[in-house]
Amino acid sequence: MIPRYTPPAFAALWSSETRYAVWLDVELAACEAMEAEGLVPVGVARALRDKNLALDPARIEEIERTVKHDVIAFLTHVEELAGPDARWLHRGMTSSDVLDTSLAVLLVRAGDLLLERLDGLVVALSRRADEHRRTPMIGRSHGMHAEPITFGLALAGHLAEMKRGRARLREARSEIAVGKISGAVGTYAHLSPKIEAEALAALGLRPETVATQVVPRDRHAAFFNALALVAAGIERLATNVRHWQRTEVAEAEEAFTKGQKGSSAMPHKRNPILSENLCGLARIVRAAAIPALEDVVLWHERDISHSSVERMIAPDATTTLGFMLERTTSLVEGLVVREDNLRKNLSLSGGLFFSEGVLLALVSYGLPRQEAYVLVQRNAMKALAGEGTFRDLLAADPDVNARLSSAELDRCFDLDHALSHVSGIVDRAIAAP
Repeated sequence: MIPRYTPPAFAALWSSETRYAVWLDVELAACEAMEAEGLVPVGVARALRDKNLALDPARIEEIERTVKHDVIAFLTHVEELAGPDARWLHRGMTSSDVLDTSLAVLLVRAGDLLLERLDGLVVALSRRADEHRRTPMIGRSHGMHAEPITFGLALAGHLAEMKRGRARLREARSEIAVGKISGAVGTYAHLSPKIEAEALAALGLRPETVATQVVPRDRHAAFFNALALVAAGIERLATNVRHWQRTEVAEAEEAFTKGQKGSSAMPHKRNPILSENLCGLARIVRAAAIPALEDVVLWHERDISHSSVERMIAPDATTTLGFMLERTTSLVEGLVVREDNLRKNLSLSGGLFFSEGVLLALVSYGLPRQEAYVLVQRNAMKALAGEGTFRDLLAADPDVNARLSSAELDRCFDLDHALSHVSGIVDRAIAAP
């Protein structure tokens, strides 16, 4: 997580100040719930809140260098600031009650920040897909010309993928919104399920169904894999933009702003740097998925092999994806669509992309499919070899014109017919939740 790729909201979220403030929130929520059960004198939590403790991360880290334990260092510092009342904090709790519950709070907040940005990307894709729903372009498979689509349809596919990613992230955000305040191995030996439920509710969380000393890490693995899928979807879009911007394709390109320069050596260059950047950053987010899965397997009731991993991947993956979502939204909003080149590239094959329509027409007139395939293919290969246009070669083929009239052949070469359902597909993508 470096400043270049760190939106301010994520920098604040993952700061030491926020982390320790959330730890204190967890301790005070638990303290209040214990007061209600008579385990702590009434008014302790309020007295501590009223002190408006100004936690000093540098002091906590100084203490930790001696005690070699982050939560003990935190509690020691709180006692320094708060005095005798602080002795009631952490009663019956273990460090993971604080760490896992606070991590849940932070991941929920990160999820909300990501969903807000994902909503913005969905809006941008919806608008551009609608704008270009009728802008014809060639569809490609294996990188080769296949059949016609529209530019709006291409964007609608990315829109639908981002909406699926949003649904997964919402579900992952819900799944991660659990904590534990159940003691050393999750048995409530010195607490109670009621205390836990009340404390977690105050933090916007639910109790873990069966906690050990930690919240099970399959929940976290689901969260980071949801992030990875969103990043992969962004990378797919960015990869398409990189291809569309190639000099010999030139169908769409990133906005090139006033004063921007593309190359230190070649003044003519306008490179797809935003898309390339997004492809690189996607690797960082996706790289968090495997460590998160490996964190699921902990020894018995817990070990801390997951801890160092999460200290790195939680801020890095969420922050990087937050930046990616902001950049992708800007990319989509500013994308320059070259309709002239879209049409030029569509015409490059001389109508070869209508071959399936001709094939089906011949089949409908009684010709066996494989025989019809041979007829169409031999004319297509001649057209590719420069021996004439596909339409003219078909019309001159006696085996074809014996079955298809000129008018029937014309219908096979109707672009509007080929794209007749595209607008409905775009509508479906825009309307999908």
